[in-house]
Amino acid sequence: MNKTPAWLPIARVALPIALFALWHVLVKTEVLPAFFFGQPLVVLERVRDWFVTGSIWPHLGVTLLETLLAFVFGTAAGLAVGLWLGLSDNAAALLDPYVKALNAMPRVILAPIFSVWFGLGITSKVLLGVTLVFFIVFFSVYHGVREVNRQVLDNARMLGASPRQLLRHVYLPSATAWVFASLHSAVGMAFVGAVVGEYLGSASGVGYLILQAEGTFDIDSVFAGVLVLTVCALALDRLVTVAERRLLRWRPERASGMA
Repeated sequence: MNKTPAWLPIARVALPIALFALWHVLVKTEVLPAFFFGQPLVVLERVRDWFVTGSIWPHLGVTLLETLLAFVFGTAAGLAVGLWLGLSDNAAALLDPYVKALNAMPRVILAPIFSVWFGLGITSKVLLGVTLVFFIVFFSVYHGVREVNRQVLDNARMLGASPRQLLRHVYLPSATAWVFASLHSAVGMAFVGAVVGEYLGSASGVGYLILQAEGTFDIDSVFAGVLVLTVCALALDRLVTVAERRLLRWRPERASGMA
């Protein structure tokens, strides 16, 4: 087991502080024009004011709800379809070109279509997020099932394992490792779906706040909204990491990597 260097937590905190300090200096010295790049202290003040006054909570609640629903439904659908096609050669051969075509389509363009079909409520945002999350999880599960160790599979069959036992004890453990590797990207895609949907048509949400700030050329509020979304995305990603470590205790720890 590799021991985390003592300086690493300090460096992780110091890095964003140093970047904010550099941003502040560049703006103050007018190397970067404040009108286009904002002022970091003002950005932090906006974030503080939003939380102190409570004006951010209704909008943040809507965005988080849309994100969580998109994440859950997209993950569930990707897991189910990935297992199905991974275990069925005929279905995979039949649907392969259609899956690839749907994945190649820039799905963000579905946002205005969903808004027309389902209105400006959370449904259209959730569905857009689902389309983004689904393919990330689907391909991970599909390849996880396809990459099962054939020797382990043959040995399990020789020992009399039923199809259900193979699914539970061989295929699912193999796919689970791949799924958690994809969930970190899926969290970000769920946020993208929610915010883009709000940006293109909504009456609430952090994306709506960002759109309103852009309309008044308030770049500081734009950066404040982006900062809030980034922190929330990191928090959800951290929850995925915690769940991954608890559920995949059997897996040897990697020598290094992002956690």
